[in-house]
Parts: sequence; structure tokens; C-alpha cells
Amino acid sequence: MFQNLVNIFFPKVCLSCNNGLADNEIYVCTNCRHNLPVTNYHLEKSDQVKKVFYGRVKLENATALLRFQKKGIVQHLMHNLKYKGHEEIGTFLGAWLGEELKNLYDYRDIDLVIPVPLHKRKLRKRGYNQVALFSEEIAKSLNIKPTESVLIKVNDTTSQVNKSRLSRWNTSKEIFATQNLELIHNKHILLVDDIITTGATIEACANQLLQAKNVKISIATMAMVE
Repeated sequence: MFQNLVNIFFPKVCLSCNNGLADNEIYVCTNCRHNLPVTNYHLEKSDQVKKVFYGRVKLENATALLRFQKKGIVQHLMHNLKYKGHEEIGTFLGAWLGEELKNLYDYRDIDLVIPVPLHKRKLRKRGYNQVALFSEEIAKSLNIKPTESVLIKVNDTTSQVNKSRLSRWNTSKEIFATQNLELIHNKHILLVDDIITTGATIEACANQLLQAKNVKISIATMAMVE
């Protein structure tokens, strides 16, 4: 009864289309869930994501859950995640992707999940790293732990949203660093982020992690611009 009263005054809405959710729906309505543009890259063993990084950084495996299109349904989700405080979207997408990855041979030997970090100033302002819950849910599905104690962001940057591809690449150089590098020696790392555009952020992070001894890097993201 109490929950019904809460729903009357604070109705649950779809975080994609803003329509009301049915009692059996969580975060995203059934219609939007069916219309989300899934890539199936990891299920089909596609190299589409790895091609972005050919000649730039060595990766074991790479995938993205969704296709990102300007003004599309995924952009709305990402906006709500990053700027409207709906970090539960990370939980939703992480649980979804984690459930698929846990049954795949290519991801069987992942040792640690590492999210792309936020600068501490931006973290204080936003209150959360939009990738953190995504990484936690994937790690939970893989029965391992995420860690935010190795990769750090040392320079604060402005939003990348309206920057050109070249500007994004230049901005991402030399803004990440590592600490406690011994924690990832001889490990297979799953590096996770929200969106791949040029791949500059992932490249910068991966190159920092590859300074560890005998480390392997795979990547997984919520979405990828195509």
C-alpha cells in the first residue's frame, strides 16, 4: 500500500522515453527495451570495436552493448545517466552486459574490472562516476571485483560533447596515470567506459595500464558511435 502511494505522488517513468512504467518494468519500459539498438558484437565475435584501435593499442577482446546515434534512444539514456543523476542506468546496462559476457569463452579469464575514472573535482561536482555502477554489475556477473585504485585521472577536462574528433584525441593524451601498478601485473583487465567515439579515452587509459608487467587488456562499453 505504501509503495502504491509513493507511485501515485512519485510515479516511476522510463529513463529513455519518460512514459510511466508498468509494475513489472524496471528503469526502462518494455517498448524501449525492445527498441534499444543492440550490437551483439560479443555474441557474434565481431571485431567491429577492435578495428577502432588497430595500430593504436593492443586489445584481447572488445565490445559495446549498444549503438549510439545522435538524438536516438541511447543518447537519451546516456544524457540521463551523466547529467540527470540517474546512475541506476549504469546498473541496468551493466547487469545486462555482464549476464552475456559471463557465458563467453573470451571473457572467462578476466581478473579485474577497471572503470575509466573521473577527475576528483568532477567526481565531487557530479557526485558519482557514471561508469562505476556499470563496472560493478559486470564484475558481479563475472564473479570478480572492480577496482578504482589503479587508474586515475590527473587532469580535469571540459566536456567532450561538442569537440571535434581531433580535439577529443588531443584532450585525452596525458590526462591519465596509474598507481599501485603491481596489482595488475600478470592480469587480464576489463577496462570499461560509457561511450566510444574516437576511442581516444580508452586508448589513453589502456596505454597507461599496459605499463604493468605481462598485462592483457579487453574493453567493454555501454555504447559505441557508428
